[in-house]
Amino acid sequence: MWGGRVGALLRVRRLQPAGVSGRTLLSCNAVSQAGSSSPRCWNCGGSGGAGREDGFFCPRCRALQPPDPTRDYFSLMDCNRSFRVDTTKLQHRFQQLQRLVHPDFFSQRSKTEKDFSEEHSTLVNDAYKTLLAPLNRGLYLLKLHGIEIPEGTDHEIDRQFLTEIMEFNERLAEAQSKDAVEEIESTVRARQKELIDSASQAFEQVRSFFAVATAAPCPPPWRQPRLHTLPDIPWDKITSADSHV
Repeated sequence: MWGGRVGALLRVRRLQPAGVSGRTLLSCNAVSQAGSSSPRCWNCGGSGGAGREDGFFCPRCRALQPPDPTRDYFSLMDCNRSFRVDTTKLQHRFQQLQRLVHPDFFSQRSKTEKDFSEEHSTLVNDAYKTLLAPLNRGLYLLKLHGIEIPEGTDHEIDRQFLTEIMEFNERLAEAQSKDAVEEIESTVRARQKELIDSASQAFEQVRSFFAVATAAPCPPPWRQPRLHTLPDIPWDKITSADSHV
């Protein structure tokens, strides 16, 4: 049933200073990418691993290569590293990658390539699901910036928003027609869009903050910027893209 499918809410009202229970601020080294050395092809020994043209196959022998551990989901899915994502473009990229690396296309290849295709396919699926849902996308963006919020972290939910959810559920329970349900759904989607836009604006401010903070060499831990200066993100009101009140 559409009614009652309330997604798990991430009950976080603000980004607090490092050291607060339930949040882990990683060091600059922990979020830096691996070295730029280019691995050689496992099959022919040719160079150009990470710099291979399409990112998956050796340019010399066309053997499927292992996933690049330094590549994040945004790069893999050809998206800007931003909270606002073109989901149509994301879907097209997902389909394109699965046509390249899905295990069904490697049934007659070596065991090594079969294993790599499974790893690639799993990675593409995970990237697609993560970037498609606003909540997961936001959490992943924070992780890329060195901020990890453990699953199940308990924080006080906005009581006014909780009341709003309950009122929507009551209206759904009392709805007597398809038109009534569709009207409620339209209202919920408009409200969801409003909250997602609010989170997007907050992330743009966060991105600007980190752009300035990372422009200079990484300072010692006691001089790193405190996260309480960042704008609030309404995580307690953002649900995943396929979850509804």
